[in-house]
Amino acid sequence: MNKIKNSAKATLQIEAEAISNLISKVDDNFAKAVEIIYEQKERLIITGMGKSGFIGMKLAATFSSTGTPSFFLHPAEAMHGDLGMIKKGDVVLALSYSGETDELLRIVPFLKEYSSGLISITGNKNSTLAKSSTIHVDVKVDKEACPNNLAPTSSTTATLAMGDALAVAVMELREFRPEQFARYHPGGSLGRKLLTKVSDVMHKNLPLVKPNTPIKEVVQNISSGRLGLVIVAESLSSSEPGIVTDGDLRRAMEQLQTNFFELQAKDIMTVSAKTISPNIKIREAEKLMNANKVSALIVQHEGEVVGVIQIYDIQ
Repeated sequence: MNKIKNSAKATLQIEAEAISNLISKVDDNFAKAVEIIYEQKERLIITGMGKSGFIGMKLAATFSSTGTPSFFLHPAEAMHGDLGMIKKGDVVLALSYSGETDELLRIVPFLKEYSSGLISITGNKNSTLAKSSTIHVDVKVDKEACPNNLAPTSSTTATLAMGDALAVAVMELREFRPEQFARYHPGGSLGRKLLTKVSDVMHKNLPLVKPNTPIKEVVQNISSGRLGLVIVAESLSSSEPGIVTDGDLRRAMEQLQTNFFELQAKDIMTVSAKTISPNIKIREAEKLMNANKVSALIVQHEGEVVGVIQIYDIQ
């Protein structure tokens, strides 16, 4: 068991040091690479073979989701027609730790001729790929985490980390905001909160009781309404509706005990409950709930109660 733990710790230590050593490699070449990617008019094409290819796929997804249109080009497939995917104005980011990957070097002449810039990330600044590039970014590591110093481990981690650093630097130059990020991630939690409106998730079948409704009927309405609350008002057109939650019921029962069933809705309701417009984003609804320490908001539109939104509808 200790041998396994020690092996894992050694691997993580080696890879952590590999990333830490990259800090000193963030130089003028890195800055120029960021500028080229930022200023490109078309797409960022990322290419790499083997393990570098998998890193390239991830980086293409990262750039695309943060404001830089990007896709991955397999170098072997490129030799059989996929070079047609590249057009004038594209920038190419080529990944190869050795800088001597045969499949990649074969398409370098085409990449240099038809792209507006060839950026390479390698671990060898004297490699063929590095020397053929417009800009070279160095990610040389002292050793692989592999005990035989063969399997790409530290080198792929370093390539991924440097690629992420490029993506984040470009993202900051673009002043890429959470709202823009959300547009590309509508299925994610952030995207949902930033894009979804209160009207999209609010409950429309509302349990309503009048202020003088006996507490027994209030309990029944909360149960049948299945929202854990009732709205208290003479009608849905009330300008200042109240609200009674199941929490209000529990607290009233604990405090009043035998006198509980003598109460009416108005005796325990929250007066002038917090309201929100159906056109507001649910992120703002969440902020309003947290600020007021409530778990539900009444939705009003043009003076009419049209729904209820609860914290559970947002999370």
